Amino acid sequence: MKLIAAYLLAHLGGKPSPTAADVKNILDSVGAEADENKLESLLAELKGKDITEVIACGREKFASVPSGGGAIAGGAPAAAAAGGGAAPAAESKKEEKVEEKEESDDDMGFSLFD
Repeated sequence: MKLIAAYLLAHLGGKPSPTAADVKNILDSVGAEADENKLESLLAELKGKDITEVIACGREKFASVPSGGGAIAGGAPAAAAAGGGAAPAAESKKEEKVEEKEESDDDMGFSLFD
């Protein structure tokens, strides 16, 4: 990730096609080291490509990646269908947990809005 970040910083700094030396200079300025093999691989993959097109392609790929929010919601209907009466008890336990969190905030002695 640091190699990609350094490459993008060099690009933003005015280098349309940053070299290995450019990336190494950026990493050296913050005390990080560059892995030669990974750097050469990155530069080979990006050689001759427009960085804005590469980023746009990456955004399209991320659009199809699940965000993980559906796993909790998917489990609740299955529990309600299987248990019938067990679902309200589970909901009341969840509500109690929320109340406990609010109470623990009061114990800290300060509020975010003071």
